[in-house]
Amino acid sequence: MHPTLILALQHTVTWSPQVSIVMITCCLFSVIIGRFAIKNRGVSASLGSATPSYLQGFGVAEMLGTMSFGHILGAGMILGMANAGLL
Repeated sequence: MHPTLILALQHTVTWSPQVSIVMITCCLFSVIIGRFAIKNRGVSASLGSATPSYLQGFGVAEMLGTMSFGHILGAGMILGMANAGLL
């Protein structure tokens, strides 16, 4: 390959404990934001009787939505931090 082309290729981050900490933090952050931002909680099926007290009233749809947002946020944070040289 041409050396300039090799430099232009994107380096992907390998899994490490730091990467997982960033993803977990982003997912927890999105659940906290969703807890206060979702107006009509608990419209869908409930998470069950073993749900922690801070998630009472949260349904399956709310959990799927907030965790999806958390993974999008986490992927962006991981890629950004890797490109900045922090991971």
